[in-house]
Amino acid sequence: MPTFEEARRIILDRVAPLGVERVSILDALGRVIADDVTAPWDMPLCDNSAMDGFAVRAADCVSLPATLKVTGYIPAGGEVTGPVIRGCAIRIMTGAPVPPGCDAVVPIEETDDNGDSVTLKEPVKPRQHIRFRGEDVATGALIIPAGTLIRPPEISMLASFGKAIVPVYRKARVAILSTGDELIELGEPPVPGKIVNSNTLSLAAAVRECGAEPVILGIARDDRDSHREKMIEGLKADAFITSAGVSAGDRDLVRDVLAELGVEQVFWRVDIKPGGPTAFAMFGEKPVFSLPGNPVSTMITFEEFARPAILKMMGHRRVLKPFVKAFLKEDAKKKPGKVNFLRVRIEVENGRYTASTSGDQNTGILRTMIRANGLAVLPRDATFVAAGTEVDVHLVGSDVEMLEG
Repeated sequence: MPTFEEARRIILDRVAPLGVERVSILDALGRVIADDVTAPWDMPLCDNSAMDGFAVRAADCVSLPATLKVTGYIPAGGEVTGPVIRGCAIRIMTGAPVPPGCDAVVPIEETDDNGDSVTLKEPVKPRQHIRFRGEDVATGALIIPAGTLIRPPEISMLASFGKAIVPVYRKARVAILSTGDELIELGEPPVPGKIVNSNTLSLAAAVRECGAEPVILGIARDDRDSHREKMIEGLKADAFITSAGVSAGDRDLVRDVLAELGVEQVFWRVDIKPGGPTAFAMFGEKPVFSLPGNPVSTMITFEEFARPAILKMMGHRRVLKPFVKAFLKEDAKKKPGKVNFLRVRIEVENGRYTASTSGDQNTGILRTMIRANGLAVLPRDATFVAAGTEVDVHLVGSDVEMLEG
């Protein structure tokens, strides 16, 4: 049985990025770029004005006030009609090309515009308010390295250099299967002894949140034929996740049927709580995660094991959500021998992070996952962690949500 750290390392060592596809620029949002992108030209392409105002020669503006004759006008997108000559200025708009002879732009609010002439009221420095050719990006410069997650700023940069099609790592297709005769589908009337198949939907939501594509297979009933039929389909995806049926009961068929289908088990059981019965296997180069059926355990083991692997498959370099140090607000007791994940709510108090339990830590209490925005990682050998102790917390909510408390 591997430790928590060993299990995650084993998983990440076994998975690799999927192939590359070329998509339209907007479809690249949230994907990972597969190749380095270099600048095919300078940005900006020419010296241009950073302000609405007047293109001048700084040497003509030493003695103030200085009145200059206005000899032209260059709008944004316009063409230069002539140079700035001694004692003259050219009216210019933001983004317009700077005319020859100009070495400064004076903002319009620092002048008195008289129509045919302009009077300058403030000192003028050479090079002021001019954006020079290539000062943002020079031709051939690396603008987006391979492995970068494409966000709106990257979209803007790619568009600025005419990159309409972008090479990105392929989205992972992740098959999801729940098992058990006790399960009913969403929409069926509840009856005693039956449970709505919420795991499939929570896992599908988590897969989609990763940027991957969930493939919902439904429910495998507690017989080998049902398991086999569903699992054959699941193994066609890039990754396969099952929930429940992974312990040692007479109806826990998942590992046996996967083995019959040629799936190689890498490990079964991890020294964590909740989620100890988790299994990891490989079908060729495809990872197979067999997660416990308890909804809380399912979500936690997906977060700690499946999510990082799926992200790596899609080219991400940072596959783990952030950890922070936080001070426990309540005592925590545990048995030695397992890493415990304590569902907590992170808040900021007096400039430091604090972690309070999100409720009863029984794995049957689903509402604790709704309130939690972090998992406090309690060490394997600890039996008692006192209030006020600083612990590692794995964030599972957004940073904004965490800071707002």
